[in-house]
Amino acid sequence: MPRNIFKLILSIVICLAAGGVGSLFITSSIPDWYQTLNKPFFSPPNWVFGPVWTILYIMMGLSLYLVWTKKKVPTIFWIQLILNVAWSIIFFEMKNPALALVEIVALWIAIFLTIKAFTKINKLAGNLLIPYLLWVTFASFLNLSIVILNP
Repeated sequence: MPRNIFKLILSIVICLAAGGVGSLFITSSIPDWYQTLNKPFFSPPNWVFGPVWTILYIMMGLSLYLVWTKKKVPTIFWIQLILNVAWSIIFFEMKNPALALVEIVALWIAIFLTIKAFTKINKLAGNLLIPYLLWVTFASFLNLSIVILNP
């Protein structure tokens, strides 16, 4: 198997694995706790999250690959990936939307900085992360609304 194909597969697997780890903390909380929360009118149905995140993790993997084939991956990418998983733990496992709101702001900043760093290396790599930033922006407003609606 050519080296770059291995890097491509590994890049996508790394990002999907992060999503998989995060989902371990989500699944059990959805029917019990999350369903009981007051949610805003713009909250999508639960089934939307899985496909959207899967697509975003694949795009993150492609972005990672494009950077990794050119140079060392900037540390900020790994930080945002850890923050991504941490949000699921804080929101769903710890059942702490207020702390998750603080954390998702840090995640948003880390994604923004990752886009800036990746764009300097490969413009397409940076652009592939824009939908991720937009989705996390939406998720931030959803998180904020849940904090407000569930005092």
